[in-house]
Amino acid sequence: MGGHPGEVRAPEHWLTEVERERAARFRFEADRDTFVAAHLLVRLCAAAALDADPAALTLLQICDVHGPGHGRPYVEQAPELGVSLSHTRGYVCAAAGPGKVGVDAERVPPGPLDEALAERVLTPRERAEVTGNDELMRCWTRKEALIKRGELSLDQLDRGGDDLDGRHLLEWTAGPDIRVAVVTDLPARRVPIPSLG
Repeated sequence: MGGHPGEVRAPEHWLTEVERERAARFRFEADRDTFVAAHLLVRLCAAAALDADPAALTLLQICDVHGPGHGRPYVEQAPELGVSLSHTRGYVCAAAGPGKVGVDAERVPPGPLDEALAERVLTPRERAEVTGNDELMRCWTRKEALIKRGELSLDQLDRGGDDLDGRHLLEWTAGPDIRVAVVTDLPARRVPIPSLG
């Protein structure tokens, strides 16, 4: 699922105290709204996958380094369900399903190829093929989705992540400058954001 933050019409009281605290730290309201919408949207995705009430689902994140509110998200009531979320200003997306799930959305920077980013994140094979920022962001969203699945790390970007064998990739564009990638264990499909009530 993906769309504009305003399309996610779910009540904020679904958020945990940790999520509300993190949302309150955003300096700009647009960034706060996008964070909140993504955290609500992942509940809607999980509820659809589980045939459950999204209001009854608790999203948790715990990182050994940064503590609660960071790290790979999971649903407390169904920890075996793969869930992932992403947001960039003005766009949110989320995915849920069996096995590992990773989703990422990124804005395509205007102008010529961002050479510094390309050098840092592309493999030599990708570097030979990528000529513009649109292709660069397509590679980046795929790799970020793999990071969210726990299969790649930031220090490995220029050495791996261009092989998706055994995984399923779903990609789409949102508007002229947003690229989205979802990497799953099983075939996935894009569905619209549900309207509640």
